[in-house]
Amino acid sequence: MSFQAYIDNIKAKTGKTPEDFKRLAEAKGLLKPGVKTGQVVSWLKEDFGLGRGHAMAIVLTLKTATEPPQAAADSIARHFAGARARWRQPYDELVSAARSFGPGVSVGPTSSYLSLLRNGKKFAVVQVTADRMDLGLKLKGVKASGRLEAAGDWNSMVTHRVRISDPKQIDRQVLGRLKEAYANS
Repeated sequence: MSFQAYIDNIKAKTGKTPEDFKRLAEAKGLLKPGVKTGQVVSWLKEDFGLGRGHAMAIVLTLKTATEPPQAAADSIARHFAGARARWRQPYDELVSAARSFGPGVSVGPTSSYLSLLRNGKKFAVVQVTADRMDLGLKLKGVKASGRLEAAGDWNSMVTHRVRISDPKQIDRQVLGRLKEAYANS
């Protein structure tokens, strides 16, 4: 069962959203430092009849609600730590180019890659290693050829991949494909 399915089932059973549980937990003093997970699980079982799995889903939402949000800049910077630092400037230039295509471009960092979004919709991903930058593009219906290869199982969120081993390879052709992905999103 997916996390969202747990949340949906909890709402169907209790009529409450994670935000509702946050307010209730806060009122009961269950969001204070030192409160054990078991205390929250017991409360959810006793007051709402939730099983352990469903209670743990709420515990997770409460935990993330009480932790300070991680700054996006810090999340992005982690992708360029150590030997991957050489890719930071080419990445920044790539994002700058994407922003020149039109409005609504933002970056959504994850733990393994950086999503390029247009009005919240993913059109490309960037993943860096010490040796290269991989650019994933959403280009449905476009035939893979040359440097534009099929993404395969590299990343299921995109259709194509461009492997870049030298920043000079981020050329007009690559930027043109990135713009095409932006336009199609």
